[in-house]
Amino acid sequence: MNHKSIFVIGIIGVLLFVASCVAGGLLIEDYSVSRQFISETFAIDTAYGFWLRFLGYIPSGILLTWFCFLVVRYFPSSSMIKVGFYGVGIFYGIGTVVVSIFPCDSGCNPEFINPSMSQVIHNLSALMIYTFVPISIIIAGIGLIKFSNYKTFAYISFALGLLSSVFVFIFTSNLTSAYVGLYQRMIELLILAWIVVCAFKIRGTV
Repeated sequence: MNHKSIFVIGIIGVLLFVASCVAGGLLIEDYSVSRQFISETFAIDTAYGFWLRFLGYIPSGILLTWFCFLVVRYFPSSSMIKVGFYGVGIFYGIGTVVVSIFPCDSGCNPEFINPSMSQVIHNLSALMIYTFVPISIIIAGIGLIKFSNYKTFAYISFALGLLSSVFVFIFTSNLTSAYVGLYQRMIELLILAWIVVCAFKIRGTV
């Protein structure tokens, strides 16, 4: 598969995720972007949750996994770079699929009181996403820094990885914060931004 096709796969994966986030918020009356989790838009009891998961988040996760596994061949051969890209593919791409197949309980149960098995799997998968994806992005940056043609992308990777780590810390420190939804969206935005930059890099525009 050529780089143009891989570029399209990555961008469509990102757009599907963003569109699902936006649509989910609009479909639920009185939904607050700043104080509610993204997962609340496709929780077990939501009217449009099934369609958001199976037409939006799951296809997005599959495309982003595919993108990360394919795009690595267009970067220098390095174990650090491979670990970084495969890490994003596994933990973000496949992780997105898993949290979508196993939605959270009503309101996403931030206090974790009598959670269903679906909620437990959902939370564990989300924890792995937010723990390992920022680290994977930073690892990719470490691998890229020694190659002169990739220094800009390496610095971008460091910045986005570190910023997403900061927001993960803020987000997980208080899951009942009035701004928990905003913090979560910042994490997702930073990760998706890295994927977009990566896509444009192989297209030759970064």
